[in-house]
Amino acid sequence: MRTVSSNTGLWGRAEQQDFRSRVRGTLLGSALGDTLGAPLAGRSLDAIREIHGSQGLTHPVPVHGRCGAVTAATQLTLFTVDGLIRAHVRRDTGAWHPPTDVHRAYLRWAATQHDWGPDERRSDNGWLAQEEWLYARRDPARACMTGFADGLLGTLAHPKNPTARDAAATARSAPFGLLVGWEPALVLQLAVECATQSHGHPTAYLSAGAFAVIVHGLTRGESLDSAVQRALGLLGSRPGHQPVTDALQHALSAVTQGVPGSHVVEALTTGAGHDAEDALAIAVYCALVAEDIAHGLRLAVNHGGDSIAAGALCGALLGALHGETALPAAWLADLEGRPTVLELADDFALEMTQGPALHGPSLASPAWLSRYPRG
Repeated sequence: MRTVSSNTGLWGRAEQQDFRSRVRGTLLGSALGDTLGAPLAGRSLDAIREIHGSQGLTHPVPVHGRCGAVTAATQLTLFTVDGLIRAHVRRDTGAWHPPTDVHRAYLRWAATQHDWGPDERRSDNGWLAQEEWLYARRDPARACMTGFADGLLGTLAHPKNPTARDAAATARSAPFGLLVGWEPALVLQLAVECATQSHGHPTAYLSAGAFAVIVHGLTRGESLDSAVQRALGLLGSRPGHQPVTDALQHALSAVTQGVPGSHVVEALTTGAGHDAEDALAIAVYCALVAEDIAHGLRLAVNHGGDSIAAGALCGALLGALHGETALPAAWLADLEGRPTVLELADDFALEMTQGPALHGPSLASPAWLSRYPRG
């Protein structure tokens, strides 16, 4: 797989700072959308309004025992980042198969769902799996639990859970889009391959791939509309793409349908509105019409579909588009695990821009390899 050179001559100071801001914005924005949507999971729009008023939920409220709590969507997103960093570290050994490294990261996440806490006996865990707050079980999708219940790697040829079409795999896929040195087609391919490790239905893994391509375009400085068009172009050759393509096209056309509101968002869903392409369409529409990030996230969660996934996807899109400083500061103050998210985001940005200086053959940093073991 082709990757960007990490020669710092290609990364001026301004470029590095902009990239770090977008990485932070993507991960923090996704987490904010997750926590905003979590209290609304499983509720109809009428039920949401009955509880929170005619405007629906307008700011984060306590869920899972605290304000700012995140769900498995954020947990898995963080482990995706961890897996991608380790994949780049392992290039030095000649072992270069990112889907395997990401799968190993997902297995480390799966261990958090049944262990009481970090196991210091596991020398290959690195630092992320030592974070005790990640061991809380927060409504993981059934397909994720069964997909990572054993060590078998799902692939396109032999995917796990071939009927699973919910948005959980898409919701963890923003980090693939942060691989700005990769070609968009390879970003889509990697996101698809990693989605099949738990979600084998084409609408699920192609939604994950399309989402990653859109984030990729935004991180590179493209407009949201251009990034969506690129994703549509890449989807066209993929078997089973039509539901995802249709959903994205509906999202684009909905922008012209008057004042943004929950009625437009509800119209973007099909059936119960919990399939991956529905969450993706809602997120894209809300990001396109958002007056600011808080407005976009409110739109993305107040509906009868998958509020967690739609919120997380929309937050990632807006964070990648505008960067960290555009996120609502008051919401960030209570965000669970914020220091961990920032630390991981900065590690990812450092690895992508200065990787060889951290773990090259003659420059290996014991501290870095302790955080991200090659094994």
